[in-house]
Amino acid sequence: MTLPTEPVIPVVTEKSTIRSPGRDFLHALVRNPLALVSGGFVLLLLLVAIFAPWLAPWDPMEPDWMALSSPPSAAHWMGTDDLGRDVLSRIIYGARISLYIGVLSVTLGMLVGIFLGLLAGYYGRWIDMLIMRASDVLFAFPGMLLAIAVVAILGPGLNNVIIAVAVFSVPVFARIVRASTLSLKQAAYVEAVRCAGAPDRVILLRHILPGTLSSVIVYFTMRIGTSILTAAGLSFIGLGPEPDVPEWGNILAMSRNMMMAGLWHVSVFPGLAIFITVLAFNLLGDALRDTLDPKLKS
Repeated sequence: MTLPTEPVIPVVTEKSTIRSPGRDFLHALVRNPLALVSGGFVLLLLLVAIFAPWLAPWDPMEPDWMALSSPPSAAHWMGTDDLGRDVLSRIIYGARISLYIGVLSVTLGMLVGIFLGLLAGYYGRWIDMLIMRASDVLFAFPGMLLAIAVVAILGPGLNNVIIAVAVFSVPVFARIVRASTLSLKQAAYVEAVRCAGAPDRVILLRHILPGTLSSVIVYFTMRIGTSILTAAGLSFIGLGPEPDVPEWGNILAMSRNMMMAGLWHVSVFPGLAIFITVLAFNLLGDALRDTLDPKLKS
């Protein structure tokens, strides 16, 4: 006859902590120096855009008639243009407009691309063929050429630039989401939910869409920089907002005549703003990819 033994109570010698996936993501992101530098600059740029009226030393539209085409000085840190407007103030206000165009256009393209990608990947057949062939037609045009064609049809202006930049963002998002949907719809948990009688809307939004977001977030971040560059290019050739609007592409376009006169500051500073901003968003996208992609984690 065996006597019952008392249950063994484990002794906890060290306090264990359970971190959520969100905290794990933030922890891995903070440990990435590339993410810290690029993310810090993007955050600084957002703050500059939000608080532009308080940070700009001058009114971006107000000329200083005593300092026409003035080089950098104590009064105007980045100089003035040929109309006496402060370049630094115009760049600060231009950050607000450029970020508005970049974020809004990519968001619109992302939403449409996610919707089309889910439909193409989940239902397949003629829906998939129709959406993918339309994407191939858009892919046949270079992004800048496609944006020029859209603006030429709709006419120049801020809202039309946003639409043009959004159009050439749609096919890439659609392909990214379609590829993830094709693999996720064969997963065991999706098959179980489908056998349980869940409607397609619930399966797509609750069980497939979250699995596609990591790739979408990475490309969304990178696409913002590309969109800012494209919008600046459209403004530079006269297809963007009105010429007096302090947008980075407009500032560069207005400085073309001054560059020939040796007034370098009017073109160099807005050019650096575009370059550093696009680089920061691309580096941030690379850091997010390294953090979100389990294949790249050490």
